[in-house]
Amino acid sequence: METTVLDHPSRPLADQQRTSTARRALRAVAIAACVPYLTLKIAWLSGSTVGIPAGSSLRGSLEDSSFYAVNVLTVAMDLAVAALALALTRPWGRRLPAWLLVLPGWIATGLIAPIAVAFPLQTVVSLFTGGRSTPPGDPWLDEWVFGVVYTGFSIQGLALGTLFVLYAKDRWGPLLRGRTADLTASPTRPVLRIAAAAAAVAALLPAVLHTVWACGGTVGLTASRIAEHTTTTAIVEADTAAFALLGAAGILLAAFRPGRTRLAVPLALGWTGGAASAAWGAWMLLAGIVAPEDTGDPGTSPLMDLTYAVQMLLGMLVLVAGAHLLAERAAARGTTAASRRG
Repeated sequence: METTVLDHPSRPLADQQRTSTARRALRAVAIAACVPYLTLKIAWLSGSTVGIPAGSSLRGSLEDSSFYAVNVLTVAMDLAVAALALALTRPWGRRLPAWLLVLPGWIATGLIAPIAVAFPLQTVVSLFTGGRSTPPGDPWLDEWVFGVVYTGFSIQGLALGTLFVLYAKDRWGPLLRGRTADLTASPTRPVLRIAAAAAAVAALLPAVLHTVWACGGTVGLTASRIAEHTTTTAIVEADTAAFALLGAAGILLAAFRPGRTRLAVPLALGWTGGAASAAWGAWMLLAGIVAPEDTGDPGTSPLMDLTYAVQMLLGMLVLVAGAHLLAERAAARGTTAASRRG
């Protein structure tokens, strides 16, 4: 039985109105932050070369079907962010099935959270070192494109993430409160521990390899990836390794429940780390598949593909284990409530 907490009648009316105003403002910010990216993508789909300098390999890809398909996909994903912001703040959004909000929210978290962490670091490092978003001699995109797009993504992440946390507290608050030690004993706990151990092992490959690549190692990388290595790409690699470890830490805490850890901690770590691993693992695999074949260099290597696939496995393990844990907790609360009414 799904636990739903929609209203908080104990709060003063003025407080509810302030909260509603804040959520409307966050919704407006999230939707507005989508506009620059959507404008740029629609321009490219229309054949425009805005933001693509002369000599860029992207200019030759504008008529390519795979380039077109990827841009249509990313436009749809950004429109989904706007739709999700509406669903999290409108009354009809509270009547939607849980999965219809949780799954897009999980994917959005996975795609945006690493950018929201890495981009400010890249900006700070670039200010002090004069680093670039692209390697010298490779005018892939104009520098301003990265600033506009990643700033928009970061704002989307902050606004949408805040809205999702508020929504989750309203709808599933009782399931998310408490401490790990207070979780009801379950006959499936050994399975959860096996899944946690598997996730921890799975996290080792991406964590180690992305750390090596961040430090300038070239094991398993294609020639193009080696040539593209800069300070900013090193931050991305380190960011990816960190999120893989966060996902593993979340599921381990939920499964083995040390001390008096608040339940929100492993849920937040698992949600964010698992989502980032799965979303970017899938995205990088897709990028390798649609990479242009006329460059003479494959988009990815077998070891890179294996790493991205393991990232996806890690994310799915964390997602399924977390969903199962919360479903059991909801069922236990429903049984307890029924017993009390009886």
